[in-house]
Amino acid sequence: MVHTIVTHPGGAHKDDLLAVCVLAALHGCPIVRREPTPEEIEDPQVAIVDVGGVHDPARSNFDHHHFPREHAPTCALSLVLDHLGLYQDALQFCDWLETAEWFDSRGPKKTGDWLGVPRRAISQLNSPIDITLLRRFAQATRIEPTDPLYAFMKMIGDDLLEYLRIARERLDFIDARVQRWTIPCGEDLIEALFLPRTEPGADEPSSMVGSYIRAQKLDGVIAAIVYPDRRGEGFGIGRYEDHPRLDFSRVESEPDVHFAHKSGFMCKTSSSDPARLKELVTIAWRR
Repeated sequence: MVHTIVTHPGGAHKDDLLAVCVLAALHGCPIVRREPTPEEIEDPQVAIVDVGGVHDPARSNFDHHHFPREHAPTCALSLVLDHLGLYQDALQFCDWLETAEWFDSRGPKKTGDWLGVPRRAISQLNSPIDITLLRRFAQATRIEPTDPLYAFMKMIGDDLLEYLRIARERLDFIDARVQRWTIPCGEDLIEALFLPRTEPGADEPSSMVGSYIRAQKLDGVIAAIVYPDRRGEGFGIGRYEDHPRLDFSRVESEPDVHFAHKSGFMCKTSSSDPARLKELVTIAWRR
């Protein structure tokens, strides 16, 4: 059991802060910001994060700075999540993780180039939340579990771990139930995913359908998503990634459609008949 978390002093970055947040959520032990001792590097009960020049999860060492220049972008959070068996899920469910890896290991200029945005866009995405939390963390030399900053960091770690757990459960749930529809429409074939309604009171996983599509490498294939309406007994129908040939404002006059967004990205219908749901998709399709 880890009894102390050690990370480097001075300036703090998002990756070491988040790595420490996860470890604090798991172990609830004090955090110290200083160079580790040789004895601590050897002690598996002391977690060494983003410092120390060693990556050895068996000894609770999570530093990437000694990796060669050609190593894939990696950060301290990546190493901690990988040790917990959560890294691949985090890459899949947390769009911000890969950017954090690039920023920490390649810097803002190469990160901007990789994202296809100007370097200044990286700082334009910062908020007072980022600035204050990183500054307060950097100013501390020891953070006890009773400190307000520790409580906030632990909440971040708890929420990240809980999010990954729920996301994995929902993705597995979708994978076991989702149906792939190929809907004829004139000379076209429309690819859609249909998520059946679950038992009453079940946690609705439709928010994870996009992650499922990416995991199955169906980007550029799926045009529409059909999912249970969380506010009624019917279904919602939406276009995936703003597919340009679907406009659900075209179905607003249909008798079983009680809402169609004016921008055309989705509609809601009282119907639960698969044949009718497919028909609504074809009506929305721009030929």
